[in-house]
Formats: sequence, C-alpha cells, structure tokens
Amino acid sequence: MNIAQSESTAQDTAINKIYDVVIVGAGPVGLATAVGLRKRGINNILVLDQTSAFRQVGQIVDLLPNGLKALRYVDPEAYEAVREASLTFGDFQQSNNEKTPKKPPLASLEWAIKNFEGQKVQSISLDFGVWLQKYGEGRVSISWYTLQTTLRQLLLEEQVKPNHRCINVVDEPDYGYVQLDCVCNTSSESNPYEHWVGPNNHETQPQNSNSDPQPSVTKSFRAKLIVAADGINSTLRRILYAGSSNQAFAVPEYSGFAAIYCTEIPDIPDELRSHLEEKFFAGSPIVTVSNYEHTRDTERDVSESLRMLLIARPSMGYVGHLPIPLDSLQGKSGSDLLDLTLQELDKAGFPDELKELVQLSPPEKIQQRPYYIHRARISENAWSAGRIVLVGDAAHGMPPFMAQGANQGFEDAMVLTTLIADIAKENNWDNKQAIVSAFERYERFRRPFMEYIQQATLTLFPHSSNQAWEEYSQKVYSRNFDEVAATPNS
Repeated sequence: MNIAQSESTAQDTAINKIYDVVIVGAGPVGLATAVGLRKRGINNILVLDQTSAFRQVGQIVDLLPNGLKALRYVDPEAYEAVREASLTFGDFQQSNNEKTPKKPPLASLEWAIKNFEGQKVQSISLDFGVWLQKYGEGRVSISWYTLQTTLRQLLLEEQVKPNHRCINVVDEPDYGYVQLDCVCNTSSESNPYEHWVGPNNHETQPQNSNSDPQPSVTKSFRAKLIVAADGINSTLRRILYAGSSNQAFAVPEYSGFAAIYCTEIPDIPDELRSHLEEKFFAGSPIVTVSNYEHTRDTERDVSESLRMLLIARPSMGYVGHLPIPLDSLQGKSGSDLLDLTLQELDKAGFPDELKELVQLSPPEKIQQRPYYIHRARISENAWSAGRIVLVGDAAHGMPPFMAQGANQGFEDAMVLTTLIADIAKENNWDNKQAIVSAFERYERFRRPFMEYIQQATLTLFPHSSNQAWEEYSQKVYSRNFDEVAATPNS
C-alpha cells in the first residue's frame, strides 16, 4: 500500500518504539478515541495530525443527545469538560449545592423552520433541559476549535504530535505491527502548543496552510493498531483502497449541495432588519427557510430544495444550502458567488426580503463550501484492513444537514474503544485474527445505523412530517448507550 512521496526527505531511524495504537487525525473524533483508550488504561498511544499548529478554525458544532451520551461513555471527565466549555451549558446548568441559589429558568430558545410566508412548520428546542427531559441527555453548541482544545487537554502533551502528514502505511505481518510514514516540515514551530490561544485571540492563519514549500523530513512510527480519523478526505482510506475493489471510492463524491454563506452583513437598513426579525426570526436565534408547505403532516420532497439558514447576530448573516453543480463554484470570486446565490434564490421563488438581504453581502465576505459524502455502505469490510480501521468522516463522511457528523464520530469512538480495550484485556495485540474480527464487529454494528443516518441526511425524510421527526428522534436520541456500547462484544 503506497502513496507516491513527492518530498526529498531524510529517513528518521529512531523507530524502535512500537505503540499500541496510533491515531491519525487530531480532530474531535480522533482525540475522543485517544481519550477513551487512555481512560481504559491504554497509555501507549500517539495522535498524529498534519496541521503545523493548533489554531482557531472550524465553525460551531452541535452535540446532540446521542453524541453526548457516547462521549460520556467514552470518558465522563471528557463529557463534563465539553459541557463546561460549551456555549450553552452555562445558561442551563443548575447548582447541586443547596446553599447556592439556582439560576432562574430561561425562556426556551428554538431553531425555527419556516416557509416563505414566515409560517412555522417545525421548531427544534435549543434548551438543554428540554432535550434532557425528553431523551435522557441534553444538547450543547461548541466551536470546533474549543471542542478540539478541550479534548486535547485531557491527553499528555507528548501524546499529540502536529506537523506529521501521513504519506504511506505498510503492514508488516511478519513483525506484528504497521509502519506509518509521515512528512514533517523542519521549519515548523518547535513548540506548537504556544499556538493554543484563548477564545479572544483572532489568529486567522488556516490550520492546514501550506502556502510555501518547506524543508521536510520523513519520520516513521510503528503501531499494533492504526485508527484513521483523518476526515472525509482521508489519506489512509486512499492508501487502503488503492488497487482494491474499493478504489473507486477512495475519494468522496460530491453530494450535489454546496454552501454559499456570509455570516456578517454589517449595513442592513432598519426597515429590512425589522421586517426580517418580525416575519422570520420572531425571537429565534437561527431560522431555516425553504419552500415548505404550511401543513406539516403532508408528505413532501425537500431533499432537492434550496434551504437558507438565517443567523441572528448583531450583524445578520445567512448560509445558503444550494443544489448546484460543483463546477459552478470553482474559481469563482465573491461577486460571482453572490450572483449565483441570487439567481438560485430567484429560481426557487424565495421572497424578495431574503434576496435583499443577500444582495447586501460584501463580496469579500462571501465564502463557499462544497459538501461531500463517503457512503457508509460500499462493500463488505470496507472500514478496515488488517490492523488499520477507519472512524468518523473517514468511514462515513456526509453533509451537515442533520448535525450528525461529530455525534456519529463519537459513537464510533465509543464502540471502537470498547473493542480495543477488550483486545488489550485479552492481550491480543499480536493476535491478527482477533484484531480483524474486532474491526469486523465494529463495522457490522455501526454501518447499518450509519446508512440510516446518511439516508436521513441526504433525503431529509425526518422533516417530511411530525410523525417522521418523532420516529427519527426516538431512534437516534433515545437509545440506552450502556447497551449500545456493550453490544459489539456480545
């Protein structure tokens, strides 16, 4: 299994150490997996990431009951740390100390889903307590960077190494380990953790910026197991699938949707602002607008509809989810993207006031993001090969329409740490068949549920009726996760 190495490098010969587990990818899912392994006494681990340093990147992540339940099973300390660091926990937490006055209950906030006339067809509570009462766990919002930082701080500094870009993996069956080769830029900061800036720091350099070629070396690592948590464009997946029947699926496919967005429109006339607040926001901090019928229990197809998220900030913003060809985005300026958005809004019959809002977008602030998918089911045993296993978006990446990316990744981490802990307990690190069987159980258990989640994401069938939403919510949010986590080993 090889990827061509483009850099001229010097081989690091200090590779005698063999880790129990090396995790590729220091995003929330990779870090949660590492935290869960450490919680279970597996400390001989390493997390590698291609970023040169940890900086503030990413947007807001919604952690829903299933993701929080999974994280709590992975490590209760991680669960509490994430709740404390979230954007909403401080508003809803209540003191257990009888001497400390409890905060008065807040008015319930909601994410409203409305049609073009401003009529509400559905609402989703943003109140932690409402979700807790209904599903046995709440929901929180947290920035991707804060989530990453919170989980990273539960690991030892030497257990997380940035500036390591995976380029090759070789399974050494005769020696009982996998060798992982990484490229490291020699000019990167000697102390990458100095970039662990606080929430008020406005560092804007992209996390994976490689604008100029840098001198580099190759470093190699050995591990009994490799966990690929390196995202939807996973390098390890490309390596695993190269030359196999799955080679056509080595890279993700375009979902058919892309986001064009402007999260800050500074100069909105008072009359337009007041009209938008009255007709669409009506007290909700975020609203989805699409061509929904007013009667919620009427079946309808919304899977190919343009949807617009309105964000209530001091300066209003929006995110448009547009069903457009991928090539319509490539090489386009902010002005081009603005024109494209207005054309699509007009084609879909959006009301004039929303087109007026978009028209006010400063072209330099408009951004775009294509949405990709790596389908959960492409063939049997597609999530692992020998001692290497895929998790999170590397195994089943998808658009964010149902907010399940990180949540399903945490479910992967919960199941996988349970299985790896069993390998450690039985001292099966050198038992290749036991490892293969464990990874096959992981995939057999997780894949059917991921197929369901991807179907919901691509077709939006939970939004077709109140009954469909309730059935989806019960199936996704109300499970007993002690039973879920125990199932793969049963």
